[in-house]
Amino acid sequence: MLKRERLTKILQMVNDKGIVDTADIMEALAVSDMTVRRDLDELEKAGKLIRVRGGAQSLDYNIDFELSHLQKSTVQIEEKLAIARCAAQAVQDHETIFLGPGTTLEMMATLLPDRDVRVVTPSLPAFEALKDKLQDRVVLVGGTYRSNTGTFAGTLTNQILRDLKFTKAFISCNGIADDELTTSSLEEGEMQAIACRNARNVYLLADSRKFNREDFYVYEHLYNIDELITDSTLSQDVADHYREYTRIRQVKVKNEEEK
Repeated sequence: MLKRERLTKILQMVNDKGIVDTADIMEALAVSDMTVRRDLDELEKAGKLIRVRGGAQSLDYNIDFELSHLQKSTVQIEEKLAIARCAAQAVQDHETIFLGPGTTLEMMATLLPDRDVRVVTPSLPAFEALKDKLQDRVVLVGGTYRSNTGTFAGTLTNQILRDLKFTKAFISCNGIADDELTTSSLEEGEMQAIACRNARNVYLLADSRKFNREDFYVYEHLYNIDELITDSTLSQDVADHYREYTRIRQVKVKNEEEK
């Protein structure tokens, strides 16, 4: 099979299924693991798909399919790190902040400067990253645990959050389409919406892959967000469109030479 034909078949598999394991591609095309990995790397560099742990994901994967927490942690790593670093610098002394679910927010937790702040979060990974640094200044909000995001959500979580006030809330989403912020979980969406209402300022952390995409549940509107922090790979046309709804800060992503 010619390389061009192989790349076409791989891309068709990914687009048809939304996400495909390396093993499935190896079996379907009768090629080695190394060949598949090289092909997937080439297709990702060409902007045709997104590499995830153990396989690849289509650029417009079905909204009914939610990646696992592990898979999410392998996507757009450098972009998320740049966004997380920028968001962490927005935290000041004596603030009470809310950190929502999401791998970018987990990175932000690890990057928070040594300040006199209180952090409230339903995210177990964020709590684990902060418990030793902040000790008695970090609050883990309990509820029903969702392994896909490593986050507690649900009725109990919402009851607790309704009585809490925040200086700043840092939230995430699975998709942004015009003024609508969407996520795959109604429970997580409601939880973040409550945090937004109880915060003086709200920051949305979203890498460029999230734009012009929709997921299952609309939980907030972009015009209620004080600042959207994204990465520099977002096209100027798309950024200008979304600036109609809120302030956008684009942060530079390290290229290969800078790493």
